Amino acid sequence: MKKRSKILASLLLALVMVFTLTSTAFAVDYTITAPDNGHTYEVYQIFTGDLYNNILSNVKWGKNGTGTEGEAVPDTILKELEETTGSDSAKLAVIAKYVTLGKNNKYGSVTSASPLENVPAGYYLIKDVDDALDGQDDAYTTYIVEIVDDVAIEPKSAKPSSEKKVTDTNDSTGDTSGWQDSADYDIGDMVPFQLKGTVASNYDNYTVYQFIFHDKESKGLTFDSSTVKVYVDGTEITEGFQVVTSDLSDNCTFEVRFSDLKTISSVHAGSVITVEYKSKLNDKAVLGSTGNPNTLHLEYSNNPNDKQGGDTGKTPEDKVIVFTYQTVINKVTKNPNYNPEEEGSEEYIPLTGAEFTLEKYNKEKDSWEAITVVQNGEGTTFTFSGLDDGLYRLTETKTPAGYNTIDPIYFEVTADHDVLSDNPTLTSLSASQTDDKGVELTSGMIATFAASSDKRSLTTDIVNNKGATLPETGGIGTTIFYVLGGALVIGAAILLITKKRMNAEK
Repeated sequence: MKKRSKILASLLLALVMVFTLTSTAFAVDYTITAPDNGHTYEVYQIFTGDLYNNILSNVKWGKNGTGTEGEAVPDTILKELEETTGSDSAKLAVIAKYVTLGKNNKYGSVTSASPLENVPAGYYLIKDVDDALDGQDDAYTTYIVEIVDDVAIEPKSAKPSSEKKVTDTNDSTGDTSGWQDSADYDIGDMVPFQLKGTVASNYDNYTVYQFIFHDKESKGLTFDSSTVKVYVDGTEITEGFQVVTSDLSDNCTFEVRFSDLKTISSVHAGSVITVEYKSKLNDKAVLGSTGNPNTLHLEYSNNPNDKQGGDTGKTPEDKVIVFTYQTVINKVTKNPNYNPEEEGSEEYIPLTGAEFTLEKYNKEKDSWEAITVVQNGEGTTFTFSGLDDGLYRLTETKTPAGYNTIDPIYFEVTADHDVLSDNPTLTSLSASQTDDKGVELTSGMIATFAASSDKRSLTTDIVNNKGATLPETGGIGTTIFYVLGGALVIGAAILLITKKRMNAEK
């Protein structure tokens, strides 16, 4: 009896062990979950079977396999898949031969809010919904193939980044900034810009990789295509891209197009593609705090599963701004009728008949360069537009009759603007009178500049004083001189007539 009990116990233990070993193989309550990234994933069932220790046995065609659902998968196919090595792209190229994709026959869908439950053991391909990310700053997930236990999708996707910068130069000091988000320049200056794009980390998973810089300038900037230079990781290249300025669909000024970065052998995941160029600040430039914006976005291949590279996303726009200003000189003189006790009485009134020349000091050339003047019809206001920071010299080249010519006035324009910002702003604009070396005066100033609320203009009044009226002395004596002079003239005339008559009588 005891012997039978031992045998029965051994059999029961064996059954327990068998059940334990096989229960995993026949589990059918697996779940696929997705991360909270806004993606919707499609799930395609290639094979089903019995799963144990990540090994799929008794393999049959699944709902989305290329064979008949429920029939055994040939050993030749299983061996081909088992022996597939290399990159993910190489493996997927083999796997893709045995799955039929299409949103109308997928096994199921997964989002962060809706996991896919009660998934049988098998071999599944998981992918983003087609066209869901086109034109967005996002990238499709590389196809994921899983032998299902409970699966949490970990997206195998990446996207590039981009940025736009500008440099700032002060002509009078010769100082040039690094690459930043704002600058100020004189109208007529050539403004240097830089575009940068960093290649996505999953670049190797792509067969074709588009990379297109879209640059849009304001009307105040004129693009010079002859200045374009392109670099890969700091080394200049001259092939593999196009600079396009016409027939652009998104109203940008120009594009630098890499139809396929894969044709450039030096490019790899993480490579930095740099474009540098110059544009001229023209006479349509907007003065003041609005400035002249210039934007960039990068278009890039974002679907490693698309062998043609046609699916693209785009990075957010990055903006830089170029500022420029004007100086307004009002010519005035003392009002002879000014009455400080009379309301509305003006101490100074406009003065006609003057002319001014404004020049800016250029350290590189060690010379003063003239700025074009715009004069109002009355000739009392002189506007010099399209200026940036620096040292200036104002000279009165024509003085109203009866007035004293002023000495040249030196002043320095100073502006502050955000140099690192997604939306740079002009924070301050000012000017102060200096000596001829640019050292700010502490006394004796005759020009006081005021900035307009929109930081468009710096305005000052320049006063002309009348020439001196020399004092007269001995006023009555002068009258006597006039009377005596007249008497002498009359006397001389009488004497001359008398003498002629005496000669005639003889």
